[in-house]
Amino acid sequence: MTGSRRPVRTVRVNLGTNSYDIYIGEYILPELGNYVQGLGVGRKIMVVTNPLVRGLYGQVAVDSLQQAGFEVVIGEVPDGERYKSLDSARMLYDIAFENGLDRKCAVLALGGGVIGDLAGFIAATYMRGVPFIQVPTTLLAQVDSSVGGKVAVNHPKGKNIIGAFYQPKMVFADINTLRTLADREFRAGMAEIIKYGIIWDREFFDFLGEEHLAIKKLKSAEISRVVETSCMIKAQVVEQDETEQGLRAILNFGHTFGHAYESLTGYNKYVHGEAVAIGMVSAAMTAVRLGAFTGEEGAAIRDMIRLYGLPDSFEHLEPADIIESMYHDKKVTAGKVRYILPETIGKVRIVIDIPHAVLFDVLNEQRK
Repeated sequence: MTGSRRPVRTVRVNLGTNSYDIYIGEYILPELGNYVQGLGVGRKIMVVTNPLVRGLYGQVAVDSLQQAGFEVVIGEVPDGERYKSLDSARMLYDIAFENGLDRKCAVLALGGGVIGDLAGFIAATYMRGVPFIQVPTTLLAQVDSSVGGKVAVNHPKGKNIIGAFYQPKMVFADINTLRTLADREFRAGMAEIIKYGIIWDREFFDFLGEEHLAIKKLKSAEISRVVETSCMIKAQVVEQDETEQGLRAILNFGHTFGHAYESLTGYNKYVHGEAVAIGMVSAAMTAVRLGAFTGEEGAAIRDMIRLYGLPDSFEHLEPADIIESMYHDKKVTAGKVRYILPETIGKVRIVIDIPHAVLFDVLNEQRK
């Protein structure tokens, strides 16, 4: 990895004894071992990654850890959402056990959201919990899934059904890794970033529109602001509601619909951010239909999603199946689905259940 090193930005997630820092910088991956040294973990580390990320950044990460005195064990999982499964978890448990990882040894996730969720699930459950380190290499992981301590694997009936809240000891985000990201994965990450503007910060939402060309070109100042602001917003929400008893549910804006789109297509048609983008449009259209959101702001959300090349509609799915799938979402309480709907850009509210007639109208309109 080459290039000039820039200052490292730090975002603190204040959660009492579970507090940790998010480090954000360019060309900092070679320093990973020095940062891990400060965490006081055991000398053996299992790095969970996939073949693509291992080929790009595995050697840099492993060399840095070894130079800092760590013994590295690799747990490689095939790329793809379908491998965020109990079968993959079982394979990683075997690797950890066979290589003698004890309760002080850390599990380090090197990759995107799938790797982070899976590695975190392993860390939370192996020997009832071992230290966990996030080294996200995709935009979606850097701004969303690596922060906040949600870890899980999928079940055939639903996404992230089997999981826990388990905070990392550190998040270490080198934004230079975004330069090798496929365009589709970059766009998927932008969906979660747009979400932050809608749920929390109208000024940030406007910034995403005004600076979209610089952001798409990964200009250092703009992409650094995007990652840092997104992490700060998520940290503020998580600090107030670590285990999603109330406020944190707003981070699921677009996700209740989006998870249905993912699961009904077997996790093969849409990557997570694409499904969330469609889901945000579904939620905005629902709010407009209920009279709780203006059509102009609904159009602004749809325009922003299109601006970043994300889908805003779905095909080959039936509204009845989508509604049924949402009732299997893990956030259903007492048979009631929780929806996050916008009131204005920058503020959302939780709505418990929505008349099926409204949902049918919205989904029929949104279907291609």
